[in-house]
Amino acid sequence: MSVRQAVGQTAGREEVRTRQKVLAAVLDLGPVSASGVAKEMKLTAAAIRRHLDALEEEGLIEVRTLAGVRAGRGRPARQYVVTPEGHSAISHTYDDLAVEAIGFVERRAGRDAVADFASEYVSDLRARLQARIDRRAPTVAGRARDLAGALSSEGFAASASPVAVGTPLEAIQLCQGHCPIQRVAREYPEFCEAELDMFADYLGVDVRRLSTLANDDHVCTTHIPTSVLNRPLIDQTDRNQGGSR
Repeated sequence: MSVRQAVGQTAGREEVRTRQKVLAAVLDLGPVSASGVAKEMKLTAAAIRRHLDALEEEGLIEVRTLAGVRAGRGRPARQYVVTPEGHSAISHTYDDLAVEAIGFVERRAGRDAVADFASEYVSDLRARLQARIDRRAPTVAGRARDLAGALSSEGFAASASPVAVGTPLEAIQLCQGHCPIQRVAREYPEFCEAELDMFADYLGVDVRRLSTLANDDHVCTTHIPTSVLNRPLIDQTDRNQGGSR
């Protein structure tokens, strides 16, 4: 290999790495303009636009025109966001590495070590969720709504919807439309189990999973009983105060 070829390959690798960083910046900051990415990465706007154009051609990002945001002379600002294909490309890269790393832990220390790691991961998640919640709601329904909001802030696209209202089977269904560790959870259900235990502990009632993204369902759905007749005595706070927030 000639020196010129070696330099060309190195430059090519640097180009790929920079483009990956630009994609990551759009993911973190989007909708974001080219100048916004350039400022974040401390590169020229011209260099950033070249990478943005390439990423747009690959279908990994797209332009979104935001009402009321102008780029000068009355022109709408070009704001970039990551496309579903871009999310998949990023997710698959990290997921593959995570599955390999956990597989290494399993081979070296056994399946119990995986369960311990899952428990620690979910414990950290719970701490972040609780930091997003102002106070513990006095009712199961209130806690479920707060939990959904906190989960959404962590990227789970969560919602809490009442079902069978006014009946002895009244409940909340907590739905999560996105799972940041879906591939990992598919290989290692310990993560789903630890998450479900965390939900039950925070909500103060027994809960059960109806569907999971890890099993290729459309959403993760958790059934949360709210009726006094439909849940165990674990939640005395709700029994005493009644109603929902």
